[in-house]
Amino acid sequence: MTSPKVLTFGCRLNAHESDVMAHLAEGDTSQETIIVNTCAVTATAERQARQAIRRAHRENPNAQIVVTGCASEVAEEKWASLPGVARVVQNTDKLNPKHWGTAQSRAKRPTTPPSRHARALLQVQQGCDHRCTFCIIPYGRGDSRSTPLHEALERAEALIRAGHLEIVLTGVDVASWRGPNGEGFGHICRVLLKNLPELQRLRLSSVDPVVLDPDKGDSDLWWLLENEPRLMPHLHLSLQAGSELILKRMKRRHTPRSVAHSLERIRKIRPEIGIGADLIAGFPTETEKLFQETLSFVEEQKIPFLHVFPYSERPETPAARMPAVANAERQARAARLRDAGERNKEEFLQRFIGTQQGVLIETPAQGHIESFAPLRLAHPEMSPPRGTIAPVRVDRIENGFLIGTLLS
Repeated sequence: MTSPKVLTFGCRLNAHESDVMAHLAEGDTSQETIIVNTCAVTATAERQARQAIRRAHRENPNAQIVVTGCASEVAEEKWASLPGVARVVQNTDKLNPKHWGTAQSRAKRPTTPPSRHARALLQVQQGCDHRCTFCIIPYGRGDSRSTPLHEALERAEALIRAGHLEIVLTGVDVASWRGPNGEGFGHICRVLLKNLPELQRLRLSSVDPVVLDPDKGDSDLWWLLENEPRLMPHLHLSLQAGSELILKRMKRRHTPRSVAHSLERIRKIRPEIGIGADLIAGFPTETEKLFQETLSFVEEQKIPFLHVFPYSERPETPAARMPAVANAERQARAARLRDAGERNKEEFLQRFIGTQQGVLIETPAQGHIESFAPLRLAHPEMSPPRGTIAPVRVDRIENGFLIGTLLS
């Protein structure tokens, strides 16, 4: 079967949805199709998607270009007018089979698509009920909706049958998943792990720090962190800032103190845990003093895996009307945060030298250990097959990677 070309921008959820759309459109040979899955998180992501559309049209003038994703949801007319764009598919319709392929090709496809990734993505949630002052995503994704438990279980079973040893739960605000009787996010994790003994690794994508609040967080999730080794020792937090005042102006629900409390407890339970965080540099009204609070928080908490965005104005959001920080200063502050993250990462990686780790082989001779530290094999010619978990001895650090030797 022929597969459409898919250009993906943005988050893991977009990556997962691109897999599904490629699967749904597979086998439709009536015309070459290019699907562009856009992101609205930053102006840069939107610009890159527009450039990709223009380039795709120049290189493939006879192809039909189909645009979807959060950016096109917010401003459909603007994207529909770009050269070569045949249609714009709304986010609510992008996973509907009737919008892709022919009836004949759809009838031949299995309902659950395979995953292109060694770490298979499983979407269990969509949309967001919160209205952070900087974020436009709820306008493109709508309110929070949870995948029914039986449906998530069926999809996970299909991924395991396809040979995946690790599944990553993803969503717009994945920790807001709720069951029909109000069960929290930890519940779906427990059910998946209980019912899928073949699943060797369950990993979480970015989570709201509130779900880990030691006083009012998700008790099931805390139980799993303490008792279930198949839940990976890796948490990526939607932190955004380490300044209490800036967090209030962002309309976030956590504080630096509550996150520090959570991290202290988590590290006692799982000392090897890898912590990641999303951060925004140069949020409106952020003075040097307030920025220093975030920088100090990152340094004091020794967070090794940072994903840093210079603040980007999003139309119609409250933050876009606040007093702005100069663009050059946003970039400079982002660089300072990334430097701090690299120092934290170097220190974090040091603890694994001389230890034995299991690495999921994701690309030839490269993958991640359980704590999400990236690892490369010292002898790539001996790399096991993609998707397998291989035992390695960690020998050294090189350019931000652990370097390991296969033990078998």
